[in-house]
Amino acid sequence: MIGEQPTGALPGIVICATSHEGLQVFANGRRVRLAIIDDDGSVLAAGDDVAREAEAVALNNFRATMIGKGFLRTLSKPILPSGGAA
Repeated sequence: MIGEQPTGALPGIVICATSHEGLQVFANGRRVRLAIIDDDGSVLAAGDDVAREAEAVALNNFRATMIGKGFLRTLSKPILPSGGAA
């Protein structure tokens, strides 16, 4: 997947990334928040903390790939055997 990745698949949604503001999301021109939602529809986490965590994991994965550690899974923290995070 070298090169620019396709974007624009979410109608009305714009995800913006800058080096000095982190991830921001807009829906129909209004700023909205990223959220983590389980299969039952419960919001587990939302807001700037989710955006910062998503950005950090993406950057760590990119950096690992650039230094020759590609094809490794990048986690925000270890996953416990029960499926939960530590």
